[in-house]
Amino acid sequence: MNPLISVIIPIYNVEKYLSKCLDSVINQDYENLEIILVNDGTRDNSLAIANTYQSKDTRIKVYSQRNQGLSAARNIGLDKANGDYITFIDSDDYVSKDYISYMYNLLKRNDFKSPLAIASLMDVFSESGKKVNTGNNQEYTWSGKKCIEKMCYHDLVDTCAYAKLGTKELYKDFRFPVDKVFEDIGSTYQLFENSKTVECGFKPIYFYNIRENSITTDGFSDRKLDLLEMTDKMATSVEKLYPDLHDAVLRRQVYARFSTLNQTLYVKNSPKIKELRGNLINYIKKNKKAVLSNPNTPKRDHLAYKCLDLGFPIYKMSWGVYSRLNK
Repeated sequence: MNPLISVIIPIYNVEKYLSKCLDSVINQDYENLEIILVNDGTRDNSLAIANTYQSKDTRIKVYSQRNQGLSAARNIGLDKANGDYITFIDSDDYVSKDYISYMYNLLKRNDFKSPLAIASLMDVFSESGKKVNTGNNQEYTWSGKKCIEKMCYHDLVDTCAYAKLGTKELYKDFRFPVDKVFEDIGSTYQLFENSKTVECGFKPIYFYNIRENSITTDGFSDRKLDLLEMTDKMATSVEKLYPDLHDAVLRRQVYARFSTLNQTLYVKNSPKIKELRGNLINYIKKNKKAVLSNPNTPKRDHLAYKCLDLGFPIYKMSWGVYSRLNK
């Protein structure tokens, strides 16, 4: 019999999306599943929906906690998991019918020597319905170190918690940082650090719903500064283990500053915002030579620097155009 696989799904105010997510999970072609739903103090009908699914499928277990955030909910799921393997799915997303079997077969093809398999996302833009394949439909066996390097350059490997299948042993001492957003960048790298090899299949089996008012798209707040903290946490750990990845992690740190700068572009000016922008731009410019001389730096980074060199108003306008085109 195939081993038990735990699927951990945090739930918070997703009544519009939850049924589609759960339907995609209960209809997996890999059936030996433990489906752990963690209600993070949801205030809409999500819990009622979860309970209805639980009453119809014995594989589903529902746990509730007061609202503590995504990381705490995922950690509860890890505490409750009994499976030999663990994967995560966010409750406003959905997955292909072979989501589990595809990653399990990636591990199987190399006699389960790798503790972790990863796949790609299909970005789904909720407003337009546009879908973008983030993978290349190829399969590789890479070292954990190479996965970290690829992740730093946004080259196929993602920082997300989902679209990954790991052994329970790999997740034994793994926890997401509580009360942080962008928690994935501050934690997922540890899976790669602890994996000698990783089975990579860049087929888009996870459908990532990019929508308004999600945690990462609902405008700027001080919480968005967690991206800098989480990225720098990753950088410190990776450089300590792999000093030769300095250029890669520096590129990721600069990217985090560009991303945070973009979050502030349409915020009302205040002394605090102006100071933040100044600090971000100083960091970006300070590392310009190192980033642009790196042959692995993505083309979009070069373009971002060129626009910023033309002045902040031009950069702001350029980012607006880029964002509209991508939506």
